[in-house]
Amino acid sequence: MLLRYFYDEKLAHASYMIGCQQKGEAVIVDPMRNITPYIEVANKENMKIVGALETHIHADFVAGSRELADRFSATMYISDEGDESWKYTNLENINHVLLKDGDKFELGKLVFEVLHTPGHTPESISFLLTDGAAADKPIGIFTGDFVFAGDIGRPDLLEKAAGIQGTADSGAKVMYQSVERFKQLPDYLQVWPAHGAGSACGKALGAVPSTTVGYEKQFNWAMQFDNEADFVKGLLDGQPEPPYYFAIMKSVNKIGIELLKNLPTLEVITKVEQINEILEAGHLVVDTRNAESFSEGHIKGTVNIPFNNSFTNWMGWIVDYQKPLYLLVEDEEYLEEMMIALHSIGIDLVLGYANVNLIVEQSLTLDSYEDVTPSEAKVLMESEDVAVIDVRNLTEFNEGHIEGAQHIMVGTLKNRLSEVPEKKLIVQCQAGGRSAIAASILKANGIHNLVNMTGGYSRWKNEIK
Repeated sequence: MLLRYFYDEKLAHASYMIGCQQKGEAVIVDPMRNITPYIEVANKENMKIVGALETHIHADFVAGSRELADRFSATMYISDEGDESWKYTNLENINHVLLKDGDKFELGKLVFEVLHTPGHTPESISFLLTDGAAADKPIGIFTGDFVFAGDIGRPDLLEKAAGIQGTADSGAKVMYQSVERFKQLPDYLQVWPAHGAGSACGKALGAVPSTTVGYEKQFNWAMQFDNEADFVKGLLDGQPEPPYYFAIMKSVNKIGIELLKNLPTLEVITKVEQINEILEAGHLVVDTRNAESFSEGHIKGTVNIPFNNSFTNWMGWIVDYQKPLYLLVEDEEYLEEMMIALHSIGIDLVLGYANVNLIVEQSLTLDSYEDVTPSEAKVLMESEDVAVIDVRNLTEFNEGHIEGAQHIMVGTLKNRLSEVPEKKLIVQCQAGGRSAIAASILKANGIHNLVNMTGGYSRWKNEIK
């Protein structure tokens, strides 16, 4: 048996290649949209990719199953659990197998058994894997977003992200039954989840790539309850805000999305006048430099989302999927990686890019904003009529915040500008990164009387006694 692990740090997403070396065939579990890494490994290992297994209709990334089906005529193995709202569509021209609890299928000597594990979503399934060439019992289980290392899948996404009222509580109750079933599995089974630390699909995910059933039964917080009511309360409390794009991903992965080969070629923009025209037309232009460079001088109206491991998440919060997007890039070497990140969450209407340094050099007038330390912010609060805007998650805010601060989570800011006071603003988060994004969003929307507090609430607690 061949088992390979793939991890997208920007999405905290794990996928897996399982191959039967005797047969020379492999399948991918919860594949990402960028299938190149799978192809490279398959070629190296002399494997043919023949299938794609999905644990559920994902909400946080575009699954690559249809890309694999198009490229290799791979069969999609997908859930047939849940009601009609949770059935895959547009499968007429794709080889596919619909799966229910207890179903089994084989890949050479490998046997996959389906477990219906609802709670995170109604149709969620897990795959027990047995290597028939070595044993007659399963070696591990692919749990998708059901069980993670140190956590379990959240049941509130359908309500918070997709707006389906009442599903959080009912989902939590179903999850309790799924967890109880999980506890009946053998302790020795390896657990291979679809996400790691940093994913918004849970609230306490561990940073290790795999775990075991026995370890999770002993140390996973969600496995310690012996009654449904306490479990439901513990599971629903403190879940982070789901990015806006989660609702879009549910639809995308259910009905399908345009194949990558059919997406438009990027236009190369070389004149600042072109960027200004794009901005005047109401389109989004994202400057991908670090926050310090952006604060010192940027094209008025642009928004700053630095290209780092948080890039995908924040782009999913702020991008309007129905409008064209343009990028300002400092190093074109990273452009391909940026496009992979954007495509991974279905941001496909990216029409052009420009070298940000070239554009900034051409501009006769640049916009900027001031950074202040917590001590300097304290002086402003004592000497001027200011408002403190805390853009962290609500759970962080509730754990402690600057007295009098107003909470507007950065991802929701673009839709809550009417709540922003008409006075000088001190924008802050936990360490300074998210508040810099917020400052750029405010300025792009004509709110210029502001400063960004560097170091955030963490530094405030240390400096201000």
